[in-house]
Amino acid sequence: MRNIINNYGRTAGKIWKTLYEYGPLDEDNLIKKSRLNKNEFYTGVGWLARENKIFKNKNIYELRETNLTGKIGGAAGKVWNALYTTKNINVSSIAKISEITLKDAYSALGWLAREDKIKTKWENKHIKFELK
Repeated sequence: MRNIINNYGRTAGKIWKTLYEYGPLDEDNLIKKSRLNKNEFYTGVGWLARENKIFKNKNIYELRETNLTGKIGGAAGKVWNALYTTKNINVSSIAKISEITLKDAYSALGWLAREDKIKTKWENKHIKFELK
């Protein structure tokens, strides 16, 4: 479903706008002020990292050239490999197969969504992911 991928972009926009308005924020305040849940937040961070727009120092996020390429980009590579070998899987399975945390799986999915490399569908009340 294209709407889920579009939502990841809108989520990234909310994070960007919040950081633009308030300046650097810790993770909890950024999540609260942008009115996102944690999973949405991590997909947005992944999207912004792929756009080279978000920087993280300890627990503080700010708008500048990213330093998250290694972490999120590396996780995105693992997720891409998991999706290459297994189609139509949920995020929990992606994390398990990729041997990464759920948080990192969401960030990686945001990264891959920004690259337009994944597609989604609803199946049994769960979002399933696969490569395009």
